[in-house]
Amino acid sequence: MRYLDLSSTVDASAEWEANPVEHKVLSPAEGAERMAAQLRENWGIDFDPAVLPMGEMLSLDTLTLTTHTGTHVDAPSHYGWKTCVGTPRHIDELPLEWFHGPGVVLDLTWAPTGTVGADDLRGQFDVIGYQPRPGDIVLLHTGADALAGSPKYFTDFTGLDGTATNLLLDLGIRVIGTDAFSLDAPFAHMIAQYAETGDRGVLWPAHFAGREREYCQIERLANLGALPAATGFAVSCFPVKISGAGAGWTRAVALLE
Repeated sequence: MRYLDLSSTVDASAEWEANPVEHKVLSPAEGAERMAAQLRENWGIDFDPAVLPMGEMLSLDTLTLTTHTGTHVDAPSHYGWKTCVGTPRHIDELPLEWFHGPGVVLDLTWAPTGTVGADDLRGQFDVIGYQPRPGDIVLLHTGADALAGSPKYFTDFTGLDGTATNLLLDLGIRVIGTDAFSLDAPFAHMIAQYAETGDRGVLWPAHFAGREREYCQIERLANLGALPAATGFAVSCFPVKISGAGAGWTRAVALLE
């Protein structure tokens, strides 16, 4: 079995990030002093950290970031709290079975900034000779991950329109992933479309489809171009179990024979 990492890195030093990450590191020496102080303050125990090997205990990382930073899974509760399917579930309430299954990658690197529709996806099904089935995890290779760390990652990518999203849901897909910032088109593109047409349906159709039918998105994947074929691999993308959260980070991985 070979493992292919499909996850982007959470990096506080990145040149650009929509929601900047703060990463504080407590060194092993500072960790020793901290432990000694906690022992003294909480339990009245005096401990000299100088007796530790090289005077060091353990390092400690503290991060401040959103659950939508890096590769993450969106839960139904992220799409809205008023839905047509009852109370939307949070990330810690979803079945584990959704997040491990056969993978299908669709090549959308040809598509310009904006959206693709249901007919575009059907065309890709014909190209690969396969139509996604219930239990499959569908991944959209847009090539947008090459822009990660720059403002263009937020503005130049392809998403799904409502017809494309609903086509996949009609096929029984519960998890749809993309290497772009969002499964919807860039914010500016959608708002410009709405200003031109007055059609509210162009605003976040992929996300809002989750108010009608329960499903999850994986956003900000990476390395989809390294998959050797459109099918024939498994995907593991279990989200971190955060109580009451609308999303959770994941280390998405492809498993290749």
